[in-house]
Amino acid sequence: MADIKLFMTKPEVRELAVSSVALERELQTLLERNLQTFFGVTFLKSEYSITNGRIDSIGIDENNCPVIIEYKRSVSENVINQGLFYLDWLLDHKADFKLLVIDELGMDKANEIDWSMPCVICVANDFTKYDEHAVNQMQKNIRLVRYKFFGDDLILLEQINAPRVSPLKESVSKDFGSLKNKTYKTFEEQLATTQPKILQIYESLHDYIMSLGDDISENRLKLYSAYKKLKNVVCLEVRATSIMVYLRLNPSDVELIDGFCRDVTNIGHWGTGDVELTIKDEADFVKAKDYILKAYQVN
Repeated sequence: MADIKLFMTKPEVRELAVSSVALERELQTLLERNLQTFFGVTFLKSEYSITNGRIDSIGIDENNCPVIIEYKRSVSENVINQGLFYLDWLLDHKADFKLLVIDELGMDKANEIDWSMPCVICVANDFTKYDEHAVNQMQKNIRLVRYKFFGDDLILLEQINAPRVSPLKESVSKDFGSLKNKTYKTFEEQLATTQPKILQIYESLHDYIMSLGDDISENRLKLYSAYKKLKNVVCLEVRATSIMVYLRLNPSDVELIDGFCRDVTNIGHWGTGDVELTIKDEADFVKAKDYILKAYQVN
């Protein structure tokens, strides 16, 4: 992948020098203090001790999935295999992770943990072509993120792969944790029982979102499907006669159309995003494309 160059334009045009941190701990501290901003991840613990090792950073993302973050400290270090080892450990020790979430965020949050799409984010100053090839062969939810510092106060985070992985199969509780007196169909069940017309629109919607760029990937979760770059961009919820689309957009930046598009900033819903679209037919799908494209571009 070509190097990215960054220029100041005032008071005159000049190129900003690229640098890396002298100590990787500095990068780890910066990211841990701002995980929500950078990755949509709530920070839980640094240097989390496990059998035969320590996880650099551990958290839970905006979809309530566990996230491990590992930092590559040298060119020779195989951070991908290390992250894969920690991911396997985590899947074998779900109770330990739940206890950590209880300690840091409380029982309600712990009851919402979704194990269908746990993730490892590997952060490094650079990766080789063999690293990306290895991740693709593993077919695990491992994201490679390259960082670069420009000057004294600019950092670039560049995701260089978009994992194409299937959600992990697990027994699904019908009350979904803290929502105890309600029952909900899973996303897969909704797909299986929706109207053929809606299913066809969903497939077109999925194809359109995935065609926006090679940096977007689908995380199919229990109750909805999330399409993300570094953070969620679009979330879809399929119903019997419609598809609900939630976009990471500022409602004040888009046209709100009664019956089609509304502000849900203070309205509870599955997935993330403050702008909701209701798609019931092909005409709605056509209108939705501009909104979805805008969400992709601004994120």
